[in-house]
Amino acid sequence: MSPEAAAPLSGGALTRSRILDAAAALMTSVGLAHTTTKQLAKEAGCSEAALYKHFRSKEEIFVQVLHERVPQLADALAELPDRAGDERGPAGHLTEVVLAAVRFYRRSFPIAASLFASPELLATHRRKLDELGSVGPHNASRQLAAYLAAEQELGRVSAAVDPHAAANLLIGACFHRAFLDLFFDGEAPAGALRPEDEAEFAAATVRALLGGLAPSGDA
Repeated sequence: MSPEAAAPLSGGALTRSRILDAAAALMTSVGLAHTTTKQLAKEAGCSEAALYKHFRSKEEIFVQVLHERVPQLADALAELPDRAGDERGPAGHLTEVVLAAVRFYRRSFPIAASLFASPELLATHRRKLDELGSVGPHNASRQLAAYLAAEQELGRVSAAVDPHAAANLLIGACFHRAFLDLFFDGEAPAGALRPEDEAEFAAATVRALLGGLAPSGDA
């Protein structure tokens, strides 16, 4: 870690960090729709005026919480297409994506759930994503499909498979696993989660996907 990264935050950077911490806690516990800027300021130990010095709206805070306070899926996907053909191979890269996706969805579900209870809030959030550009839930499958297409060109993934369909299958499996983890909250009945271990789930899911993607004649 660099000295800059290790240096403690102060001034405006510290206030901004406290706002995001408070927002993550409130949005997880009471939901975005019921989180007010007044509450955020109180929990962060600052004034509402100070809050608006760092963020233009509650929706912008929400977007930044997803970017900075939950395990990042975007980081695992952004450079993936450029890694096609390397020695790690599709299995290694896809396993990394599965682990990142499950952790991202598991952490972000409670924060984002209230969006779907308010059409107006959801529309506002979509507009905020449009303003930021190249941001949105559709990016996960799009970037993953680009990687699979690149591996297809190299002959390491079957050319007969639609990369977008394959990407949707993988992301969908991660989404469902995160939902089950949250639904059961550590009290899943026997056999409800298969495989039960997260790492085993990632490995088994990738094996199942690649079993249908392997070029003809491969074992």
